[in-house]
Amino acid sequence: MKSLLRLRSYLAKYKTTLFWGICTVIVSNLFMVATPLFIGNAIDTIKRGLETGVLHHTDLLAYAGLIVGFASVSGYMTFLTRQTIIVVSRKIEYDLRNDFLSHIQKLPLNYFQNTPTGDLMAHATNDISAVRNALGPGIMYPSDTFMTFSMALTLMFIMDSSLTWMALVPLPLVSYAVYKLGQIIHAKFNERQEQYSLLTTRAQENLSGIRVVKAYVREEYEIGLFEKLSWEYLKKNLVLAKAQSVMWPLMYMLVGFSLVITVYFGGLQVIEGKITIGTLTAFFTYLSMLIWPMIAFGWVTNIIQQGAASMERLGKIFDTVPEIRDTDTTDILIKHLDGGIEFSNVSFTHKGAPKPTLQNISLKIPKGTTLAVVGYTGSGKSTFINLISRLYDVTEGELRIDGVDIRKIPLEVLRTHIGYVPQETFLFSESISENISYGADGTSREQIHEAAEISQIGKDVSEFPQQFDTMLGERGITLSGGQKQRTSIARAVMRRPKILILDDALSSVDTYTEEAILGRLRRVMEDRTSIIISHRISTVKEADMIIVLDKGRIVEQGSHDELVERGGIYANLHYKQLLEKELEQLN
Repeated sequence: MKSLLRLRSYLAKYKTTLFWGICTVIVSNLFMVATPLFIGNAIDTIKRGLETGVLHHTDLLAYAGLIVGFASVSGYMTFLTRQTIIVVSRKIEYDLRNDFLSHIQKLPLNYFQNTPTGDLMAHATNDISAVRNALGPGIMYPSDTFMTFSMALTLMFIMDSSLTWMALVPLPLVSYAVYKLGQIIHAKFNERQEQYSLLTTRAQENLSGIRVVKAYVREEYEIGLFEKLSWEYLKKNLVLAKAQSVMWPLMYMLVGFSLVITVYFGGLQVIEGKITIGTLTAFFTYLSMLIWPMIAFGWVTNIIQQGAASMERLGKIFDTVPEIRDTDTTDILIKHLDGGIEFSNVSFTHKGAPKPTLQNISLKIPKGTTLAVVGYTGSGKSTFINLISRLYDVTEGELRIDGVDIRKIPLEVLRTHIGYVPQETFLFSESISENISYGADGTSREQIHEAAEISQIGKDVSEFPQQFDTMLGERGITLSGGQKQRTSIARAVMRRPKILILDDALSSVDTYTEEAILGRLRRVMEDRTSIIISHRISTVKEADMIIVLDKGRIVEQGSHDELVERGGIYANLHYKQLLEKELEQLN
């Protein structure tokens, strides 16, 4: 339950609307609890009229008018209650969902590497909806039932205190039953949500990896695996449903005891002439009004327990402090970067890794320089460039841009000045033009075409039926690997960044297109810093400086000719690729 206290700031935002919502609850109940008094008086009037033989229709019409009128006002106020409190819960759901996405986007890269996507999707859907239920019905029904309960109970005590005490005998049992069942429901709901996370994770992986599933003929295997997870989810749902299903029948049974007590002892008092039939009728009506509050109490406890469990799960994510963020040491006066980069004894170790990924990297990349990074798979090339955009933070040493420690540069300023084409190309399910202009606000059609021309994707796009307005499938599935890479390059170039990073971004492009792209990039990136990672020597040989990484260390550094003459790793890669090219030509 404590987890729901985290929502106080959200509730405070809409406190005025909530105040008027509570007011409508009070007015609605005032008019509702007055109705049984009119019913009781009407019955006593009928009884007296039958005994005296004098019964005026106008009296009955007056009571009927009062009952209908008060019921109408009560009903309208109930409508307004929903239009305030329930609407507020929807608005808080909207705010919470946006804050959730905003927060997870600030989390570091390693968080997403260790957290399944399906788990996050479950939080964004089921958990936030459960919290909204706790805030909507969880506020409206308790306030409504409390008002109904307190007002009806007060009038019942005024009518007959002894009969009221007897009718309330089952209530302690109700409270105890609700408390124990609430604990069970909380635990079972948590188990259900955890299983739902596993289910959504598997479904997401199947949809994202459908090509691999089909290529390896694993459809039946995946269906069987999903069926097992789905069956476990069903069982956990049924266990939760059983716990929930006990609540309502138990409430009805305990309330039924109150009704039996009232009918018996109230009937005796009518026979003895202590109370009138009208009073007993009004009393019975008030007791009937308590049925829903007592049942609602159990139901609301149920949804609040679910909401608390979900908020507890969400709270764990909100409590995750982004390791990479702007801090008190951030220099907010920095608005512009030129692109000079310097590594000073930099080392980096992934969390839980037995040894560093990068060790003692010292390197100066002057502004306007093109640096190429070469090395065997797993040598630390991608980690090297991820440090520059602060997807990771150095664990030892210092990384500076324009002479300033990178941790003092505002994140938004840093990343705005970097154009990054990752090794795993990602395109959105939008048009080609929207993918190219992503991250570059206020771009014109001409600028999009220019960026496409630089990356050599323009020719391909011109052959599409809708050209730049062509909609791409999920992850750009309608494009080939080379087309996706070139579209990503156009997106990076579009920003005219001070630092351009290409992480093996030309691996799916033929050598002729590669040369055309690199030639255009050199003109675009004049006086700007470029960092190119590639396994192809043809891609990097024209770079101003080349470094070779091996086991996280810089083992070779120099120009293409210098490294070839040295006869090390770089030369070995160079000669292997020359031999492969000759063999291809012979074939």
